[in-house]
Amino acid sequence: MSINTSNENAERLALMSRRMRLDALDMALASGNNGSHLGGSLSCIEILAVLYGEVLNYSIDQPLDPQRDRFIPSKNHCVLAHIPALAEAGFITHDEVLEFQKDGGRLTGYPKRQEIGLEYSGGSLGMAVSVGVGLALSAREKERRTKVYILMGDGELNEGSVWEAFMSAAHYKLSNLTVIIDRNHLSYDGNTEDVMGIDDLAGKMQSFNWHVVSCNGHSTQELLIAFADEPADRPRVIIADTVKGKGVSFIENRPEWHHHRLSEKEYELAKAEVLGGQTS
Repeated sequence: MSINTSNENAERLALMSRRMRLDALDMALASGNNGSHLGGSLSCIEILAVLYGEVLNYSIDQPLDPQRDRFIPSKNHCVLAHIPALAEAGFITHDEVLEFQKDGGRLTGYPKRQEIGLEYSGGSLGMAVSVGVGLALSAREKERRTKVYILMGDGELNEGSVWEAFMSAAHYKLSNLTVIIDRNHLSYDGNTEDVMGIDDLAGKMQSFNWHVVSCNGHSTQELLIAFADEPADRPRVIIADTVKGKGVSFIENRPEWHHHRLSEKEYELAKAEVLGGQTS
């Protein structure tokens, strides 16, 4: 499937991203004192919008189609971005978005429900790339057109199992596998370079024989171009430079918002910023 990289399509996906940010805020408020993973969800809104709005091959009428593409949220604390994307795609209704973390509901903090497009439960970091390698190998051996997309946080790169999976993906030349790294430079413990430096990330991935594409992870135009750049003989990594908490000034680059409670007053302030387009 060719990817539409036009300005008009990029603008459509930017508007979708704004709707998803508003849904994320609604979900955060609805979660109440339980709190939610708002910061890392806001950093990858545009990534999820481009994936579900343009890139992924899926059918809401046949959610278990063996030919479908697989989205594996390795950083499954992006659930406040993922669920709004599923609503935009039509897997769930916008009303159900507000049922997030409600007793008896389908939308929990680390959900897996393939019938509504949730392929992977996440939770334990460091394993999803290996899962993706297995899915990509299986699809190739069964001659399926399936492509596998994995979204990772940059703090997760501290896990040694990730690098073992990177080696195996390159060894098997899995051109049907794409890893997107949400490079927001901030983990729950602070700046990623202070916790455990990982730069030069692009150089590291190139040395592992991956096809590397770097882009602004908040530009739907640049993301479309990145996803259109597909190698024929190796796995691909898209390093998306982002801001944790993007779109809400008092959340941006604040590690405490990795998981936090959103008050009514903060909700109103955040919603006004998103509606007004006031981003830093």
